[in-house]
Amino acid sequence: MTALSIGKGITLDSAEAMESVLRTIGATRYHSLHPFHRLLHGGKLNKGQVQAWALNRYYYQSTIPLKDAMVMTRFRDRMTRVEWRHRIEDHDGDLGSEGGIERWLKLTEGLGLDTAYIESTEGILPATRFAVEAYVHFCRDRTPLEAIASSLTELFAPNLHEERISGMLKHYDFVNPDIMSYFSRRLTQAPRDAGFALDYVKQHARTPAEREAVCNALIFKTNVLWVQLDALYHAYVEGQIPPGAFVPKTS
Repeated sequence: MTALSIGKGITLDSAEAMESVLRTIGATRYHSLHPFHRLLHGGKLNKGQVQAWALNRYYYQSTIPLKDAMVMTRFRDRMTRVEWRHRIEDHDGDLGSEGGIERWLKLTEGLGLDTAYIESTEGILPATRFAVEAYVHFCRDRTPLEAIASSLTELFAPNLHEERISGMLKHYDFVNPDIMSYFSRRLTQAPRDAGFALDYVKQHARTPAEREAVCNALIFKTNVLWVQLDALYHAYVEGQIPPGAFVPKTS
């Protein structure tokens, strides 16, 4: 595989062969493997660095409903739209019910960040903005099949969430179970979403070319997630914070 695609020489003559490649992509390229996550979950970051991660990740989390609304517009099939729209409700919430964005703001507030500043997204890294917007554009411009396939990182999310919950609660005295509620909720939401998306691509990717496009869409999405952590590492571990980006008060 290359940084862009599965490359040449991989035979995708069945849905099962495609799924095997998808799982290999997750095992080798999912952002759980990034050095920044190892620092985060191992208690090696200070509070300011954890704040920077939560602030930047908010932009991704708050954009997911926009991405999912974009995916819904790609389908004339009503039942696909019905299935997909609960993802928007999961993140946006509904009248009288808390969604994922509110739970993420509970995390940032618990870390001592100002909510108005978080929601303004004025302090996020340029790479965060570019990567997240590239994801929205991908779901708008590529085929509906590829748009759904790009969400398949959710296949690998539950293990990451479990590691994050246990690691952060163990190592940081400024973290408590209440502010980690976003991740505990995703332990049930992500498998449901991933199951639908995997079934969809296995059913609708009928040719080797379509199966290759599905795999490449997942590679693209792993790159979207990985580059955000590259930027965080460069800015807040190596100390190269871009002009105008969030500067932690806590050393």
